[in-house]
Amino acid sequence: MGISRRLLFTAGSGVLGVAVLSACSDSAAPSNGPPASASSGPAGSGTWQRVDLSFVSAYLLIRGAEAAIVDLGVPGSGDAIGKGLTEAGSSFPAVRHVVMTHKHDDHAGGLGDVQPLATAAKFYTGEADVSSIQSARPLTALKDGDEVFGLQVIGTPGHTAGHIAIFDPSTGTLVAGDALRTTTDGLVGPDPQYSEDMTTAVASIRKLAALDVRTILPGHGAPLTTNPAAALKKLAAAG
Repeated sequence: MGISRRLLFTAGSGVLGVAVLSACSDSAAPSNGPPASASSGPAGSGTWQRVDLSFVSAYLLIRGAEAAIVDLGVPGSGDAIGKGLTEAGSSFPAVRHVVMTHKHDDHAGGLGDVQPLATAAKFYTGEADVSSIQSARPLTALKDGDEVFGLQVIGTPGHTAGHIAIFDPSTGTLVAGDALRTTTDGLVGPDPQYSEDMTTAVASIRKLAALDVRTILPGHGAPLTTNPAAALKKLAAAG
């Protein structure tokens, strides 16, 4: 059975929905079809939502009665993330997993806001970045090949030593953190000004290019939904 996708862009409150729809053949679904409900999609896939925090994004995965959050924005982002959960039909009590792609304050800064609200959640980040994040609760270290909530952890060091990306194999969705950005020039790698090792970062991009990517959700910039795999392979080849 093939999978078709429809992306739902919803104005207001900075929330962009990325709904993944199941299909009964390998043909693509018409892009002008009716919108899907938040629960539609291949079994276990769930629905991704973007919370636009101005210059950076958090991403929500709603799967049945449970939810996961990837990245938390800057300090003070908790209200916006909570509003995003509500608009997606979920809430902080439903959150079971919170993953920070890396230690930088624009991705982990909202931790102090979210921890008191997501009381049933487990919190994670890349192994080499754990000691750099101040947390009131224990952080679980993740490494390449780990799995959280049915999501694959991809070790993507370079921007930071412990940087990780999250890949959803059921939908081909890549939550890239700062390993990838989208700009007016298209898909690019991390900003060298804020990266620890660009040689390693380029190697991480090549690693991501080997995945079956159908949507890229970057930490900075808009989601890439048109030919993301081709754009990623082109970037990887450019070195």
